[in-house]
Amino acid sequence: MNSQTPLTQGHPDLASSQDPAQSRLRIEQAIWNDSERDSEREQILSLLTEHGVALADRTTMPGHLTGSALVVNNAGTHVLLLFHSKLQRWLQPGGHADGDHELAAVALREATEETGIEGLAVLLPAVDVDIHRIPALGDMDSHLHLDLRFVVLAPEGATVSGNHESEALRWVTPQELAELTDEPGLVRLCTAGLEALEQYRGGGQA
Repeated sequence: MNSQTPLTQGHPDLASSQDPAQSRLRIEQAIWNDSERDSEREQILSLLTEHGVALADRTTMPGHLTGSALVVNNAGTHVLLLFHSKLQRWLQPGGHADGDHELAAVALREATEETGIEGLAVLLPAVDVDIHRIPALGDMDSHLHLDLRFVVLAPEGATVSGNHESEALRWVTPQELAELTDEPGLVRLCTAGLEALEQYRGGGQA
């Protein structure tokens, strides 16, 4: 795992970008051991070639870029899930790029807004990618989220407050996560994220 020191909000390497080359870079740099993820990576890169800068706009159809975060506690034993108010299921924090092609910054921003935790830091590169369908809600038709996923580290003693997008937040172990959800993408993200963190802290960043 060629990881670098986790980055906090405001770091120059997380500067907002309207250049689709930046999202392409983050997607290409992502590391995993899963051939299906390779296939989804290629699908997203193809859509990025087709739509360019517009792929970071939430109105772009049939889908658009999103960034999400596996928020892990300082000890590396628990991950933070939220119970999404609209979708009514347990999810990791994340959301729309809203024009920003720096997807690591998107994931960090969404994690900060949705958990209320100050001092979060994102670990590069991304550890997972997932293409999933969002059901029609209100005026929005059903569409695809092209989601690049990162490990985000919480500082010791982190205080969780949440926001209007979730009904509850809960720190869970991997075993407890499996009891809360059978959504394969979330279970896979938890496994990949904790493995990446273990490798980073074990010296795999060299």
